[in-house]
Amino acid sequence: MSEFDIIADIFSPLAKDAPGAFDLKDDAALVDEGALVITKDVMIAGVHFLPKDPLDLVARKLIRVNLSDLAAKGAKPIGYFLGCAWPANIKREKIELFAAGLKDDQEAFRISLYGGDTTLHSVKAAPLTLSATFFGTPPRRGVTRRSGASTGDDLYVSGTIGDAGLGLKALTKEEKFTTVDKASLAGRYHLPDPRLSLGAALAGLATAAIDVSDGLIADAGHLAKASGLRAEIDAVTIPRSAAAASWIAAQSHRWRALAALASSGDDYEIVFSAPPAMRRSVTVAAKASRTEVSRIGTLTRGEGAVLLDEKGEEVAVPSGGGFDHFKR
Repeated sequence: MSEFDIIADIFSPLAKDAPGAFDLKDDAALVDEGALVITKDVMIAGVHFLPKDPLDLVARKLIRVNLSDLAAKGAKPIGYFLGCAWPANIKREKIELFAAGLKDDQEAFRISLYGGDTTLHSVKAAPLTLSATFFGTPPRRGVTRRSGASTGDDLYVSGTIGDAGLGLKALTKEEKFTTVDKASLAGRYHLPDPRLSLGAALAGLATAAIDVSDGLIADAGHLAKASGLRAEIDAVTIPRSAAAASWIAAQSHRWRALAALASSGDDYEIVFSAPPAMRRSVTVAAKASRTEVSRIGTLTRGEGAVLLDEKGEEVAVPSGGGFDHFKR
């Protein structure tokens, strides 16, 4: 079973009387007749962050991964509710450090904490478990859904891809990098940059959007599936940072390396679709939001998401093309 099978088969029926929940086929819901956009994420030590990560950075990441969901909808964030289940041996100074991280990003993104709950696990070894529910206001032109793309739409992605995955490899010493590259990549893993300005600029322009949390290929596939289409991604056009480009150059198999970057999670960029006639408008939106955007493929008839080489042939990708909580 996969994470998405569980949502569709077990939890989706529970949302049948909530039209703004979209059958749980999106990353956010509309409530109060569309007045609020709401999203929720859970983070667990050892799954979403390293157990020894500084708790101020963990707090800021929790905020940013939720803001990334709102960004993909074009929403303007207002605040959040917080849930914390601390290990039984947690020290007060650790909780204070966590709160300091929350404060830093609350000020940076002009949001506030509205409430929540905090408790202790019954055993010392239990992992720190965090949950946040974020809410904001939709753009005037309406939220950008995960569905809505059409055959022939261009596929775009913001920023660069694969940095967070390489950052995790650097932090866990699976790969060696220069001091400068390690700092850059680890920074992308610890502190993603939610593309709020871009998401707002794309409202009414993009036909569909989703943030890249599970991996570019996987999330492009989710977007395509929601519209009954197939995402074809041109591997050579996937935007890469200087650090990622250096890593690829050092690998023995270029296409395998590109597939690995496109399958790693935690980038929190926005992948979106728009008609070819809107290419100039997409460029204007990118410049207005001061965000790099790359056209990486197209949506066609079919299903799933594929990575194509320079000859248009499919590149083999890791199973699923991204992260799945139930297939680790």
